[in-house]
Amino acid sequence: MTEKQRVVVVTGGSRGIGRAVAVRLAQPATVVCYNYHRSDDSVARETGQLIENAGATAWADRVDVSSNGDVKEFFRRIVDAHGRVDVLVNNAGVAIDGLLVRLKDEDWDRVLSINLKGAFNCMQAVGKQMMKQREGRIINMSSVVGVMGNAGQASYAASKAGLIGLTKTAARELAPRGITVNAIAPGFIHTAMTEQLPEKAKDAMLGQIPLGRMGLPEDVAEVVAFLASREAGYITGQVIHVNGGMYM
Repeated sequence: MTEKQRVVVVTGGSRGIGRAVAVRLAQPATVVCYNYHRSDDSVARETGQLIENAGATAWADRVDVSSNGDVKEFFRRIVDAHGRVDVLVNNAGVAIDGLLVRLKDEDWDRVLSINLKGAFNCMQAVGKQMMKQREGRIINMSSVVGVMGNAGQASYAASKAGLIGLTKTAARELAPRGITVNAIAPGFIHTAMTEQLPEKAKDAMLGQIPLGRMGLPEDVAEVVAFLASREAGYITGQVIHVNGGMYM
């Protein structure tokens, strides 16, 4: 990575795991670019302030990652402004739960278009720039349900499983240019999304975790920081599980 200025992009970076990742990667001489789509501007500004407080430069934009055109324009502006992209963290995602036999077409399409196609759009948009640089880190946010499945989450699990396949393929294609591509599969993480679950559902989930607690967004962010580092330069095509032992 360049020693002068490091440019990081985190999709879905305004809240939850994305915010924790953006703030963790915020260092002096670093530009942290992040997009948001459904969040209020005020939430995105809060994230920007946390990034600035950590000594980095914050750069935010409202972008729908499921739109290939919008994504290309997003990365064009970043490269025009900052000259490069060193790290891409594909974190943007949505979950619309429902049993397989009852799932609506539009809900299936929305989840896949954001979680899987969105990551593809971003990887495709940044791939040529990283190939030109002959270096880069791509980190995709999968999920424990992408490897073990979960009743009532057919679309979410499918999107996260697909992301693992995309990760491994991209890792093989981009390795000759010095680009690593890895995935992280978080387990039951304390976010606004999990806060909405009924207490009974939370208790049932906790019963499956050997460490006996929910994870924190910061637990995931620390692994992202390692995979984004120079020290992780010989790791590619891997899925790192951050789940308290929920899946082994």
